[in-house]
Amino acid sequence: MITEQYLQQAFLFRQPIVSRQQELAGYQLLLGSAESGGNERQQTLTTAALCAAYLELGMQSALGNSAAYLGITPDFLHQEALELLPSAGVVLELLLDRPPDKATQIRCRCLRDRGYVLALGDYRGIDDRSRPLLPMVDVIKIDARTTDERMLANLAGSLRNLPIKLLAQGVDSRELMERCRNLGFALFQGRHFAQAEIVSGRRLSASQAALIRLINLVGRDVDVALIEDAFKHEPALTLNLLRVVNSVGHRGNRLSQPVTSLRHAINLFGRRHLQRWLSLLLLAPGSASGDPAQSPLLQVAALRGRMMELLIAVDPSGENGRLADLAFMTGILSMMPAALGLPIDEILGQIAVEDAVRAALCDHAGLLGRILALLERFDNDDASGCDELLGQLPGHLDRQTLNTCLSVALRWLNGNDR
Repeated sequence: MITEQYLQQAFLFRQPIVSRQQELAGYQLLLGSAESGGNERQQTLTTAALCAAYLELGMQSALGNSAAYLGITPDFLHQEALELLPSAGVVLELLLDRPPDKATQIRCRCLRDRGYVLALGDYRGIDDRSRPLLPMVDVIKIDARTTDERMLANLAGSLRNLPIKLLAQGVDSRELMERCRNLGFALFQGRHFAQAEIVSGRRLSASQAALIRLINLVGRDVDVALIEDAFKHEPALTLNLLRVVNSVGHRGNRLSQPVTSLRHAINLFGRRHLQRWLSLLLLAPGSASGDPAQSPLLQVAALRGRMMELLIAVDPSGENGRLADLAFMTGILSMMPAALGLPIDEILGQIAVEDAVRAALCDHAGLLGRILALLERFDNDDASGCDELLGQLPGHLDRQTLNTCLSVALRWLNGNDR
């Protein structure tokens, strides 16, 4: 089948879409490979395979409350297979390079009446291509990276009085996001949240320093009393820990009685989970909630950690059991330079980690380092780089394995893996 062939030959890439509040609003999904491109028919086949991948990998469940933006070519727009997609959870981005004919306008109106959300990509102003569709679309996408400042202001201004959300595409810096925010954009597609200014010697805040002290204590073989005493000096963290343990329980099972003792909570939570939780809090921007559903940076960190665990486990020989426990922490720690604005070597000077983790983070050395490099390229939509690294890993990893791991990790992240 063409779908199976595409799933084996292409990567399911994702680009985060965030709101004005810096909260995750969705993902642009696309199939990419080192051989991407082709004529109009090839692009339509790619669109069909992308929609099939969304269904077959269970992406609606995996993405939870986050919308999936799917590019739809003119030919596929008219195919009945499009209606296999659920109207809830997807945004159909119209990839039209010419004015829509009457049949296309009728089709868009019908899809909207059936509850589908439509977006118009590559907006270049009110013209024969966009004018007929403006009453039917909910989102307009403008490429902010390739549009100069004056033109960007003109394009946004032409839509200011319409009930349409503006989405800035290609936002890869905080400066560009702020510029678009000031022009009235509501959504932002790109990785600007992971582009922190790295400054050697930057001073950590008091809360960040406290979290690092706790991470070090939990990671070492010290008595629970020392960890308990450190928590007592951080009352907000203590209350948050009690709340988390009471709500989650022991190993995911609800507790018959609430936890009120700090020592009891630490023992129930377990050091491994406690270290993960504290590390995620260190990534949370100005928040102690540590809720990955709200922070794009936390999403990437937790997702990368979980995918590293899954990829380590693919090895049929089972020889990587020791590394499995280190894989999640490696993924989380790889995002700390973006969260803290510090070089990774300075961060590791304050957090005790095992040699394999340090080598992976600093030099991409060892199996953990190679998997980390793979996921960094996967996050940056680098198909040829992914192919190169897949060939260096054990366990016969391929593109389809990576796509499946992404779906499983997203489902875990959104609590839909049971």
